[in-house]
Amino acid sequence: MKNKKFWATSIISIFLMGFLIFAPNSFAKKRIVFGGGPAGGTFQVVANAVQVYKPVKELADYTVKAQSSAGSVENLRKVNSGRSHFAVVYSGHVYLGKNGMMKGDTKKYEDVLAVSFLYGAPAQLVVRAGSGIKSPDDLAGKKVGVGNAGSGAFANCELFFNHLGIWDKVERNAMGYNDAAAAFGNNQLDAFWLFTAFPSGAVIMAAQTNDIALVNLSNWAENSKFFEKYPYFSRLSVPAGTYKGVDYESPSFQDSALWVASSKTPEDAVYKVLSAIYTDEGLKHMVGQKKTFKNMSIKSGVTGIVTPLHPGAEKFWKEKGVL
Repeated sequence: MKNKKFWATSIISIFLMGFLIFAPNSFAKKRIVFGGGPAGGTFQVVANAVQVYKPVKELADYTVKAQSSAGSVENLRKVNSGRSHFAVVYSGHVYLGKNGMMKGDTKKYEDVLAVSFLYGAPAQLVVRAGSGIKSPDDLAGKKVGVGNAGSGAFANCELFFNHLGIWDKVERNAMGYNDAAAAFGNNQLDAFWLFTAFPSGAVIMAAQTNDIALVNLSNWAENSKFFEKYPYFSRLSVPAGTYKGVDYESPSFQDSALWVASSKTPEDAVYKVLSAIYTDEGLKHMVGQKKTFKNMSIKSGVTGIVTPLHPGAEKFWKEKGVL
């Protein structure tokens, strides 16, 4: 009797082991690391939003795991090495990295391939209405808030102002947007620069204490051949009425936050995750996570991309008629 129970138990155990080995289950899925950013930042929201979306979680072959990071440059390096399969990186960093033009870093990051446009970060230069500051050249000798040192806002302000030859002519004040708006309101600044989605809370705050104006940046970028030298920047305008008292359209430019993938990431992984997110339901889910993603769409899928696409993304966008 004992032997019969032993053999019965053994057969059942062998059957269960075989089932666990051969049955499709989550343990057989390949882990796809999605590099985000610092906790609370928009980059990390992207990675988390993709990770938790039900159709992505239900993919048979892959499981997406969000991973925090220091941001765009770290993501660029991790994706290039294959330590991250997906990540969020600014188009500018992808372009500069590919061409060995990163500040203080001549290495070429050629294994970082674009997947899709996520959202734009536009330049905005706020001055007082009637101040006489109508162009970047008029900032010479003025006190200007240029963004936090080490931030993308600061880096792009330095890039643009150096290109125009005015970086060393302004009295630069490195500070965050809200601090700059407060200083502007107290007449401690003549102008302040932002590189963020509009409407910006800092600009709204500044407009409550002062009559403000936005400087036309696009004309100066165009005439100085800024777009030719840095083709990852794209043109846009801040719509009239975005801010109190600014009843005109203000032309500017933006960098684009991109979803990127390593060249080592499987083609079908890129295609399947893209296919899950770029549906009506998937895009609604992204906007539900953060309104910053409201411009994500099939139509805008390759906006701001000036570097090679991942083969999986290329296949997807060709099928959608974007390419």
